[in-house]
Order: sequence, then C-alpha cells, then structure tokens
Amino acid sequence: MSAGDLSIKASASPGPSGAATGPRAAGDVEVIAGDCATGLLLLCDHAANAMPPELGSLGLPPEQLERHIAYDIGAAEMTRALAGALGAPAVLSHFSRLLIDPNRGLDDPTLVMRLSDGALVPGNRHLDEAGVAERITRFYAPYDAAITAAIERALAAGHPPAIVSMHSFTPFWKQAARPWHVGVLWDDPGALAKLLIAALRREKDLVVGDNEPYAGGLPGDTIDRHATRRGLPDVLIEVRQDLIATSHAARGWGLRLAAVLPGCLAQLRREQPASCDSTAVDRAPS
Repeated sequence: MSAGDLSIKASASPGPSGAATGPRAAGDVEVIAGDCATGLLLLCDHAANAMPPELGSLGLPPEQLERHIAYDIGAAEMTRALAGALGAPAVLSHFSRLLIDPNRGLDDPTLVMRLSDGALVPGNRHLDEAGVAERITRFYAPYDAAITAAIERALAAGHPPAIVSMHSFTPFWKQAARPWHVGVLWDDPGALAKLLIAALRREKDLVVGDNEPYAGGLPGDTIDRHATRRGLPDVLIEVRQDLIATSHAARGWGLRLAAVLPGCLAQLRREQPASCDSTAVDRAPS
C-alpha cells in the first residue's frame, strides 16, 4: 500500500484569508490557499501536537506532548508567517507525530515510534498492523492527499511549485550543543538549497548548517514523495527551537526567510530554467 493509493479528502478548507476556518480536530489538515504564481508550496509536517480525545496522550505524561517528540516547536507559526508574507500556499498537518510521522515512508520502521528520545510511548508499544493502518487512513493519508492536491493545482495553473518543508530542531542532542541557528537540508541536486545556504550565510549573525543537523535525502519522506519523484525543486529548512519558541520569535523567522527565499527561487529560474519548467515536471509521482 502506498500513500498515493489513499485518496482521503482534506477536512479543512481555506477561508477568505487563505487560512483554514473553524476549530480543527486531530487529523484535519490546515490548508492556506495562497497564490500559485509565487512558485512555492510550503509544508509543515510536524505542525501540531494534537491528539484525538479517545487516545488521550498515548499514556504519556501530558508534559511530554510539549516536547519535540510530539511536534516541531515553533514551526507552524513560522510557516504561517512565511506564507502570509509571500502570499504562498501552504499545507500544515494537525496531529502529533507520536501518532504517526507523515515525514516517513509507509515502510519506514520509525513511522510509529514506540520509544522516542528516551520516552516510552505506551499507546504505541503494542500497536498492531491494523492499528497502524487505521492511523494511516485517519491522519497520514489526508495530509498526504492535501499536498498532492496543492501541487496539482499549481501545475494546472502553469506554476510548478518549489517545495519548501519547514521544521525545527532541538538546541541539544545527547547533551551535545548544536551550534547552528538554521540548517538547510538537501539531496542531489539540491540547487535551491545551495542557493538558500549561500543567501543565509551572507547574514553574518547566523551559523548555517549545510545538511546539518541532519542529512537530507530520506527515502519515502515528504520531499521524496512529493518533490523528488516529480522532479520539483525542493529545500528542507530546520530552525533551532529555542529561536522560535514564542509566537513572536517564530513569526520573525518566517519574515526573515521571506526576505531571502524569493530571490533564491528567481536565481534558480535564471540559472536552471528547466528545473522550473511546467512541461518538464511529472504530473504524478511514480
């Protein structure tokens, strides 16, 4: 079974401002309509720590849901600010990654975590194949389908989108400090990512990670499914969580990225026009 086999309609719809209207339940998808002519589609895989009421906190103490194991702290507010500043479309998940990780392939052993950064997840410990399949249908598939729909809208309008995936990372890992303020992740060819790295490094107050704190190119992840397999330009941006821990700070980083991303995309179009040519892009992933 692949994500492409699951055609589940996104449950949130854009309102007049482009943001999803009304309260969202765990598993709904936040879609910001935006303008396809921007040439960008923003994604936020780990936007929320929402859980359905019947699953509670998966047996974890509630405070664990405030940690990075449950969602990417600050990433959603940063994504919304970036989308608003550029007028770009965006798709944000609305469920905790502890339920199921939409940034993993369906055959990835970390799709549902039993143990996450030292925290045993009781509600996942004995989850069987049927339980995983139910979570795919309820949480993973609607988000995946909403991304596909957003890409198809952009392609139909003649604006193949560059996929920009927004994340955040912890200041420490295994007691080791992470010095980067922002990391830019990529896999070959990585043209847009390399331009963004260069642009951010021109801002002298930033320590910019090149494929740090992680390397890009995870088979089956969101970028692989929706950008790489279609031949769309892509970049994954990771901002350190302590820099976006408040709404104000997260919005500030969204605006900071909005100041550099369009120039990078414009440069990519000048230097590699074929990578942004609608006639060269597959209309469906293989």
